[in-house]
Amino acid sequence: MTAVDERPATEVGSPRRRKEDLRLITGRTRWTDNIVLPGMLHLAMVRSPVAHARITSVDVAAARESSGVVAVLTGRDVAAEQGSLPCAWPITPDQKAPPHPAIAVDTVNFAGEVVAVVIARSAAEARDAMELVDVDYEDLPVVLDLEAAVAEGAELVHPDLGTNISARWVFDSAEAGTGSNVEDAIAAARQDGVLLERTFRQQRLIPSFMEPRSVVVDPTAAQMTMWSATQIPHILKLMLALTCGVSESQLRVIAPDVGGGFGGKLQVTPEEVITLLAARHTGRPCKYTETRSESLMAAHHGRDQVQKITLAATRDGTVTGLKVELLADMGAYLGLVTPGIPILGAFMYNAIYKFPSYRFDCTNVFTTKAWTDAYRGAGRPEATFAIERIMDELAHELGVDPIQVREQNWIRHEEFPFTTVAGMEYDSGNYEAATARAKELFGYDELRAEQARRREARDPVQLGIGISTFTEMCGLAPSRVLGALSYAAGGWEHASVRMLASGKVEVVTGTSPHGQGHETAWSQIVADRLGVPFEDIEVLHGDTQISPRGLDTYGSRSLVVGGIAVLKAADKVIEKARPIAAHLLEANVDDLEFSAGRFGVKGTDKGVGLGEIAFAVFSSHNLPDGVEPCLDADASFDPVNFSFPHGTHLCAIEVDTETGAATIRSYVCVDDVGSVVNPLIVEGQVHGGLVQGIAQALFEEAVYDESGTLVTGSFVDYLVPSAADVPSFVTARTETPSTTNDLGVKGVGEAGTIASTPAVVNAVVDALRPFGVNDVTMPCTPHRIWKAVHGQDAATPVRPSSEQSVAEKREGGQQA
Repeated sequence: MTAVDERPATEVGSPRRRKEDLRLITGRTRWTDNIVLPGMLHLAMVRSPVAHARITSVDVAAARESSGVVAVLTGRDVAAEQGSLPCAWPITPDQKAPPHPAIAVDTVNFAGEVVAVVIARSAAEARDAMELVDVDYEDLPVVLDLEAAVAEGAELVHPDLGTNISARWVFDSAEAGTGSNVEDAIAAARQDGVLLERTFRQQRLIPSFMEPRSVVVDPTAAQMTMWSATQIPHILKLMLALTCGVSESQLRVIAPDVGGGFGGKLQVTPEEVITLLAARHTGRPCKYTETRSESLMAAHHGRDQVQKITLAATRDGTVTGLKVELLADMGAYLGLVTPGIPILGAFMYNAIYKFPSYRFDCTNVFTTKAWTDAYRGAGRPEATFAIERIMDELAHELGVDPIQVREQNWIRHEEFPFTTVAGMEYDSGNYEAATARAKELFGYDELRAEQARRREARDPVQLGIGISTFTEMCGLAPSRVLGALSYAAGGWEHASVRMLASGKVEVVTGTSPHGQGHETAWSQIVADRLGVPFEDIEVLHGDTQISPRGLDTYGSRSLVVGGIAVLKAADKVIEKARPIAAHLLEANVDDLEFSAGRFGVKGTDKGVGLGEIAFAVFSSHNLPDGVEPCLDADASFDPVNFSFPHGTHLCAIEVDTETGAATIRSYVCVDDVGSVVNPLIVEGQVHGGLVQGIAQALFEEAVYDESGTLVTGSFVDYLVPSAADVPSFVTARTETPSTTNDLGVKGVGEAGTIASTPAVVNAVVDALRPFGVNDVTMPCTPHRIWKAVHGQDAATPVRPSSEQSVAEKREGGQQA
């Protein structure tokens, strides 16, 4: 029997199964909550049941006497050492930011804020004693509604600030020199064109990661060690040092296997600070693992915006201006990058379209709710939703197909690179190719014909077709641009490639995965570059002792920034090996060529493998004079631009107008993420992103009652979809490589989430057009859809009419 070599011709582009999966799936891994240290204590957090109040007293006497309790700490106990949790993105010089203590001292500003911590020998004893802490509160007015919060005479979350407005940030294309005056475009459209004004609501969402947050701190060695289920071990280390007065060199942060993040673990949390303080107070290792209810209530939330959108166009459908007026809910405090999340969207509201004029005006507002911060997509999904919804409204106003109005206004492939009205330079793309492929896979014309037949027949189950053509900016960079936006960190990433004497390779990366498959993808990149077998490469990450430099994982930056750093470090290894190879081969350096892991002398069969060179360096018996005995190399990469993936998503949805039930019948997406390192990983990222975007459209919403209590504090009430709730997806790709990095790659981690929400909502609204409906507030639940169909009083059904004119539909339109 002849053996078949199944090794791919190139690793990059091959659908390798992930190295990580065997360990993760079989449970041979180490989550933070699995960690057990000698003498370890356990923490339980006492949390405020009220949203806004003065703390008049905290009685911990009974808790301190409870079985197994070692200590109970209140905010006053640690007031001098806990500092204020950091905000790394002051978007304006006059931004207002209240102190954010890990344990509240005088007031609580959202339900779930920590007011005391119990430290005990076991988790059960800590939880039991927690119930004995007696806290008295003097209620203060709650602030929940964004528009009411900015109204004159509004109750204040932080009275000492004198306002609920944290900051106002404006981008105007006329002032920036990237476009003309949007008010002129609006005036012209009002007089002799088309002017649309819509208000959209981005509901509050909760990052529902698989593994709840957990942290362990060991203070017993000379260097304090923290294990945390975090996306950002390097940033966390720096921020804890600055916040808690710990020497950075005396703190080691490890992110072991982390079960999902979606932005929800991109934070310096109160619980991390509290666990560090508890370990310092007791001198013993301490652990805290949150419950799922704590996670939903007190971890940061996402989205929560009111978007007023004004679009100006000519009568033939050419867009002329876009104005965005945004109210963004910060919650009670500013988290690590809270103020900047809406600003990331500022550069994406123009999307793939050639707007001549644009103005973005964002007001960040404090409320008495959990603070918001990054959630998968971070500002870009909100922007894409608004522009794709209003482009559908423009098509409806004109009585034309929604794809037609997009084609009329998008950037054509021959126009790249293209500088947008928001000042971004899109380097590459082909919206025509992605849309044509999506329409083909979807059967677009056939579905439109079926839709017409159902409308004519006044079928109670109507068919809606939703379109979302999107682009996003990701790979948070370059550092100079981030500096211009007052972001505290840079956009670079670091990597090391170590050649071992055995010929095997260690790759050390500053990115910190939480499910993305870095170990596999980085191995593929290095295997191709160095000619080393995929199986002989190990990727190390997530430990600031092993990987001392890095900026971690978020914003679809890992491959387009971290992967390029790995590639550049591998190139340096080759260059360090070149003079040694020439010496061993007794050849001139200029006569060498490197291919498939070997240096060869041009025109001869003489050669030496990289593994042989690695061992020669180890022994150092025969090296050229002046050459150090080391092939290891480090590289830091600071990208010259963001990356701009794009795609077209099409959704067909059946809406039962008698019950309000909406069922996705088919979903097709064609994404362009540049060159692909591993198709299996890309598919996984796209599928996961689609589900999260569909969840916003149809299922998920964080709801507070009138007293500021979260009433969706468990998965019974906060509806996270399962596999049974979503359809099978048809996915495909087009490929226009990025021109700004050596691999031609673009980000993929957030694309599905960004594109899918407007596709689904556009489909729901499209199904309900015959009923005069032009919007349904997310999530589009059966109740909201039924109310939209049946009118506000829900008494008399509105019968669909296939003969209504566009104007009549507009006049009868209503918002649910």
